[in-house]
Amino acid sequence: MSQRILVIEDEKPLREFVARNLSVRGYEVLKAANGMEALAIFQRQPLDLIILDLMMPHMDGLELTQRIRRTSTVPIIVLSALDEERDKVTALDLGADDYLTKPFGVEELLARVRGLLRRASWQHAAAPQERLRVGDIEMIVEQGLVMVKGRPVKLTRTEFNLLHYFMKNVGKVLPHRLILQQVWGSEYGDEVEYLRVYVGRLRRKVEADPARPRHILTEHGVGYRIAG
Repeated sequence: MSQRILVIEDEKPLREFVARNLSVRGYEVLKAANGMEALAIFQRQPLDLIILDLMMPHMDGLELTQRIRRTSTVPIIVLSALDEERDKVTALDLGADDYLTKPFGVEELLARVRGLLRRASWQHAAAPQERLRVGDIEMIVEQGLVMVKGRPVKLTRTEFNLLHYFMKNVGKVLPHRLILQQVWGSEYGDEVEYLRVYVGRLRRKVEADPARPRHILTEHGVGYRIAG
């Protein structure tokens, strides 16, 4: 079955342009012109990926992302004319997986789509019953399950993949660029704010005291390290 992508954009020419480029590459594309219409589609059928604009009528992209994340880990790419770092950080902190600034190239968008879909399906191809443990954190990879002190923790797919990469490299100092390329994809490398946001999200979910982390440690100016 072809992968199903929902494109949410209030500007019809851009919505049709994105949808057309996805359709000719074999994706099944659904379209919505505003946040309320998109939410109805999301609640009605399963999706493999969502591409959404931030500035939309009836419900903006930030509120829509927040609502989707209450029940789903479906990958989300944000499209926006807003290029300030605070806007990117806000979208990522609410649960977006990627952020693309308008205007963008179609090949760049398609590369981001392929990368997110690849990462979303990655855990299903993991080795049977691969288990990892670091301190209080336990991961059963095949099941997409993470537990802290025996209690399950809900992670988005990107959070899961990032934590998995950390847990497979216990004690190693992992530079920003290497983490981005291993978790997000080879086309990434300079999006350090992604790591800052996602490491903060992980710490809030797996650390007893996120302000004084025991496991996911910052190596200032270099990257991150997970301690056993």
